Parts: sequence; C-alpha cells; structure tokens
Amino acid sequence: MICSYNAATIRECEKRLVGEGPKGRLMELAAHGAATVILREMRKRRDGRASGARILMLVGSGDNGGDALHAGAILARRGLSVVAIASSKRVHERGAEVFVQAGGQLLSAVDDGPGDLISIEDIAEMARRVDGIVDGIVGIGSRGPLTGHAAGLVMTLRVEAGLGAPMRHRRPNRPTVFAIDLPSGIGVDDGSVDGPVLPADITITLGAHKSSALFPPASLLFGRVELVDIGLKAPLWELGREPVARRLEAEDALDLWPLPRREDHKYTRGVLGVVAGSETYPGAAVLTTSAAVRAGVGMVRYLGPPAAVERVLSRRPEVVPGGGRVDAWALGPGVAAEADDQIERMRRGLDWARSQRVPAVLDAGAFACMPEGRLDPWIVLTPHAGELATLLSDRDIPTERSDVEKAPVRYAQLAAELLGGTVLLKGPATVVAGQCESVYVQADGTPWLATAGTGDVLTGLIGVLLAGTGSSAVISPEVPVQLAALAALVHGQAAERASGHQQEGGRTLGPMGAPISAMDVVDALPATVAALLARRAGHGAGAGIMGR
Repeated sequence: MICSYNAATIRECEKRLVGEGPKGRLMELAAHGAATVILREMRKRRDGRASGARILMLVGSGDNGGDALHAGAILARRGLSVVAIASSKRVHERGAEVFVQAGGQLLSAVDDGPGDLISIEDIAEMARRVDGIVDGIVGIGSRGPLTGHAAGLVMTLRVEAGLGAPMRHRRPNRPTVFAIDLPSGIGVDDGSVDGPVLPADITITLGAHKSSALFPPASLLFGRVELVDIGLKAPLWELGREPVARRLEAEDALDLWPLPRREDHKYTRGVLGVVAGSETYPGAAVLTTSAAVRAGVGMVRYLGPPAAVERVLSRRPEVVPGGGRVDAWALGPGVAAEADDQIERMRRGLDWARSQRVPAVLDAGAFACMPEGRLDPWIVLTPHAGELATLLSDRDIPTERSDVEKAPVRYAQLAAELLGGTVLLKGPATVVAGQCESVYVQADGTPWLATAGTGDVLTGLIGVLLAGTGSSAVISPEVPVQLAALAALVHGQAAERASGHQQEGGRTLGPMGAPISAMDVVDALPATVAALLARRAGHGAGAGIMGR
C-alpha cells in the first residue's frame, strides 16, 4: 500500500533527522538516490551506457535545486554531460560549488543570475537535443503556481520542445523528464494545477510520498514514481502521523479479496441482487451481471423488464431472474429516467439495504432514489464528476462539473460528509472517501478504459466484493472504502490486460495498448483476479482477513 503525507509532516520528520545527523546528510542521500535513478534510466535509453548522455537541469533557489545540483555533480563525475539552468538569481550555494567542480556547466535564464546568461530560445533548442531533463525548480516548500522566469521556462519547454504531454504521447526520441521530489508548480498538499507544469516521466520522490502524488489532477503529472529512502520511516513511525491518502497495490488484494472455502456453496459465496438496465438501455444489465458472474460471486439475482431479462439470460444463463435473499445490491446502471418499474425496484432494494444492514452500490439511475437523510457507510455511490456536481447541487451546494474535476478529492470528501455513505468518484484517478479518516486514490488502468459501459462493469465488481465479504462490510466504515478501492484496482488492471499491456507469453502492443470495449474488461476479470491471488501460493488457503 502506498501512503502519502502532507508537507508539514514531511518537514517535521526532516527537521528531526537534520538535528540528529551530520550537516548536509539528507541532501547527500537525496542526491545519490536521484543520480542512481537517472543513471539507470540513461543506461536503458542508451543500450547500457550512461556515459556521454546529455542532461539538462532546471534549478531554483531552494533545497530542491540543491538536491538537483548535487545529483548533477555525481552524474558529471560518471561521464555525463550536464548543464544546469538557474531559474532565479540565486541557487543553492554549496550545490553550485560542488556541481561546477565536478565539471557541470551552470548557466542562467535570468539577468544577474549565476553563470552566463542563456536565452529562452537557446534553452528550448538545447532541450530538443538532450537525453534527459531534470526539474529541480521548487519542492515541498513552494506555495501556488510557478511565476516569473520559472513559469516562462516551463511554458517554453512544454510548447517549443514538445514536452507538454506524458512520455507515451510525445514524439520519438524525446528527452526523459525527471522531477526531483515532485513536478514544480503543483499544489503540494491539495494536488491542484493552477499554472504551467512540466509533466514528468519519472518523479524521484524523497523519503515519503507526498499528498499530491496521489491527489488528482496533479498526480496525473507525476509519471512513474521512484521512492528514495532518506531515513524518514523512523520519524514517521515515532511521530505517529496518519497518511493523508492511500493507494492499494496488487499485494493488498491478498488480504482483501473474499476467497472461497472448501465448505462453501453458492449461497455462502455471496448472493448479489442486480437492478440494472431498462427497455432503453438493456446492455447495462448484461454488463453488470456479466461482471458479477466473471468476478466470482456465488449467485446473481437479476430484476428487470422482460426484454432485459431475455438479453441477460441469453448472455449469462447462470443468472437467476427474480428476487430472493441477497447479501448485497447493485442498483442503477442503465436505468432510464422513464423506467418507472425499475425505479420502484431500486427504491425497494435500497430501502431493504438500509433497514436490514445489507450493503449496496448505487450508480447512475439509482441517484434518483436518494433519500433525504444521510446514507449508511455500507452504501457505496459511484458518480462521475458531472453526477457528483448534480448530487451536491441538489443539496443546495451549487457545483459545476469543472469544479469537481479541478479538486476531485475535496469534492468527494464533501459529498461523503454531506450525503453519508461511501463515495467512489470516477475519473482518470478514482477517489474513494467515506465515513472514516482514510481516503483512497487509485490510478490503475489505461486511457482506453474511458468508454461506454465500463462503469457498469465497475458497479458489478463492487457488488461482488460487498456480497462476498458478508457482514464485515457493515461492521467498520473503513471496509466499504477499502473494497471500493480494491474494485477500482482490479477494474483498472483488467482493462490493462484486455488492452494488451499485460499480455503473457507474447509481445505486448506497446505503451498505449489497443482499444477495448466494456465486455473486453469483463472477459479479462478472471485472469486478473487469478494473477492477483497467485501470489498467495505457498501461504496456505483461507478466507483472508476480510472474509466471513
């Protein structure tokens, strides 16, 4: 599990270490870790030889720039050609001294700065010809977007050097962009992006993950994150600071997925009731029930109009039409506003879930059935940004879709506070907030996942986890938050597998993969779950800590 912390906590831990160790030790560790990552990536890029690689560094006046300059000195001693461009009139004094002594060239983008002045046009031309660019302009001490020369420098590189998009979207042979600790100009604690930012291919984060590494939209600019150990684990433990946000990783599925036992039968494996689809959108019923079946629930009961029932049974003969006892409900995918019978079925299902303490996941059409009061923690809502804006506006908090997209974590937390329940906000990064302190942010999957019907698949998958986990889902408010995050993880990895990113026994289809449909994601679910749980081999069987 990845845990992220705010800047104040990181600074408090760093202060402890500075007081306990020799002067400059933290910067030395940071620089060595950053140089190690850059050297490794240059070897990959240049057929095993880092020597001779050309590196352009953008450095500011603070410790972040000092880290970059010290790392640049190490690279220069290893035979790389390193040029540092100062974005301000002063830079870290000791870092600059060590850098120049090692053979690095220090230039300045501002008048009266350190080193010879270089024009913005020459910087852009240089950026087109280097192997790597290191962003060391500002670190966690910064507040607000970049301004002045730093902003102009980043804007020029984004536009003139074609670095305004993540690695896989750029021209061939473009330089690899490294960010020291975090991309300069983002909201360090809230993940906001209010000005120019140079998207990183690799972020070399120091000591611990920062809030913005998980909080969208800034998190989408981090690229791959490499964590460098500078000794923060001990002070984090001693201070007892809780993470601001968490992200589940593949290994966490071992403890969270409801595993079958030898004595189980279809009823003890979990029964999921589904009210989805309508005469207008019968396909949603097929996708939701198919996801539930393929993800391994014990039984699916489907309630819907005759045409949708016929469509579901033609694709999934395992589904049982009609009502009965259920362990969880999946309500709302594809239920049109005029589908009165389906809306009534949803109302009854939600009423049952609330009165009998049965978990439920609500999507799309089910939002029309929202009660006046607050929902219980075991009721999971899965809106996208537009739907969340509507839900908040209906509760007298005027909200636009663009507001939610600019600050998804804040609005997901606001919705959980106002509406109750557990809120899974869909988007490029999925945010899960509930009735506990923890916020989970998952950024799994591929851009090809943004296609019609994949939200229906996610609803079915959440329903499987709620049904299979049984009464544990209503005992602690943390559990439905974790299960929703797990569903987002599996959903994203299934999309990656379907798209060709994770083909086994053959070639992959490149960094972008291939287009996929919602049913492709459904079909990839069994292999995805099997791959996640295969790591359990040798550890014995059982129901897992979240099992019945």
